[in-house]
Amino acid sequence: MAASSGEGKAARDRRDASQRAGEQGLLFGGAVSPLPDDVGYRGPTACAAAGITYRQLDYWARTELVQPSVRSAHGSGSQRLYSFRDILVLKVVKRLLDTGVSLQQIRTAVEHLRNRGVEDLAQITLMSDGVSVYECTSPDEVVDLLQGGQGVFGIALGRVWQEVEAGLAELPAERAHSDHDTPGDELAHRRRARRTG
Repeated sequence: MAASSGEGKAARDRRDASQRAGEQGLLFGGAVSPLPDDVGYRGPTACAAAGITYRQLDYWARTELVQPSVRSAHGSGSQRLYSFRDILVLKVVKRLLDTGVSLQQIRTAVEHLRNRGVEDLAQITLMSDGVSVYECTSPDEVVDLLQGGQGVFGIALGRVWQEVEAGLAELPAERAHSDHDTPGDELAHRRRARRTG
């Protein structure tokens, strides 16, 4: 009799953990749309979409936590261009910092996310107990962590993807160019026109 009541408790615990995961939005099953690789967003746009300050953006780029992958800054007047994926990671970093996760753990999580394909990112839920960060790629893994008491909070990257996508919908984007001038840099265009006559 004790064994069957133990199995009943385990099933109830799992069901409760699954319900908590659903209520917290940790289980993501929606579709995400791919974006072109050569589209980038300037620093202020990346900040607005990720919910961070320009000072944070600049510091994270200089310390190589999150660097712009479309175009990096290369001298005075040049503009960094951040990809959609970069902005997604910026938003995740901000959320992890806000919940008290150490910068060392965040660096480890960011490095791991860099090695994942873009399509894989939408299927990942990051869970943390405030000390360590765990990657879950299935609803069962999320439920197991919640059931075991390890996951204090989680971030479903598919949901963050949709938030970033919605935030960027009204903001300016630009295509990366191979030349060294910023596409909207009027001063550089005037200088070039003066030199060529």
